[in-house]
Amino acid sequence: MDFPEEVLLTPKKIVDEVSKVIIGRKDMIELLTAALLSEGHVLIEGYPGTAKTMMAKSFAKTIQGTFKRIQFTPDTLPSDVTGFYIYTLDGRNIFRPGPIFANIVLADELNRATPRTQAALLEAMQERQATIEGETHTLPSPFMVIASQIPYGYAGTYPLTEVQLDRFTLRLWSGYPGKEDEEDVVSNIDFIESLPIDPIASTDEVLSVIEYVKKINVSSELVDYIVNIVDVVRNHPDIALAPSPRASIALFKCSRALALMDGREYVIPDDIKRLIHPVLDHRIRVNPEAELAGVKPEDIIDESVKKVSVPK
Repeated sequence: MDFPEEVLLTPKKIVDEVSKVIIGRKDMIELLTAALLSEGHVLIEGYPGTAKTMMAKSFAKTIQGTFKRIQFTPDTLPSDVTGFYIYTLDGRNIFRPGPIFANIVLADELNRATPRTQAALLEAMQERQATIEGETHTLPSPFMVIASQIPYGYAGTYPLTEVQLDRFTLRLWSGYPGKEDEEDVVSNIDFIESLPIDPIASTDEVLSVIEYVKKINVSSELVDYIVNIVDVVRNHPDIALAPSPRASIALFKCSRALALMDGREYVIPDDIKRLIHPVLDHRIRVNPEAELAGVKPEDIIDESVKKVSVPK
């Protein structure tokens, strides 16, 4: 299979454009792009002031589609997300679409909303549609939710439900920058805050790349490798909440995107290894006894991966 040049260049242009203002986070930007090309959603978690929102906004600006931002607060209602009907005096029902009706939706500080409001995203993220008062409305394509959250425990936060977390293909951690990167940020803050991001890909171009991603070959041995990793994690004795089949699907789909971004028409084990923590970390819970002993989800995942043979 021959890749058209524009198919290979589009992901690279997205990464390079966002990297102009998000310094020292190229790996995160690449994974964000991989999620878009695998028709997934991303949760960016980190402390306040670590460029979570700016990364999402910068990424969205590179796509020449519609972009909406939802600032979640404790009093945000489900209708503030999905939209609502207005009943007129002459008996008509006029639908007012909410901000979920966009190609790229930034759900800013999602864990400041109540679980009831968080649930308004579930149907949209899974089925790419929204049902309001019994009427189903199709969302634009491509459609991607980029959510940011601060660590649970900060004032005014609610934990995301397991069902909500499972809808996110990847969870990325936005930590504090290194000393040199922070010096670059401070020195160039006027340039960064002007957000000089140019739209470099149309929605049609993105959809075209997505179709090519679906043609990437994943050998049966690598499918077994993916399923075996998830199965070993799922059966670990310290697990209280195990990853669902969505985890295996996310590893499969995103590994194809990484392969295309690397100019290959086939997936290799390194593509899968790179995705293991972003795909699995947020999908498992440690049982109380193990948690008291200091066991973390990452520890269980690392231990489990070592038990699975890598295909040659």
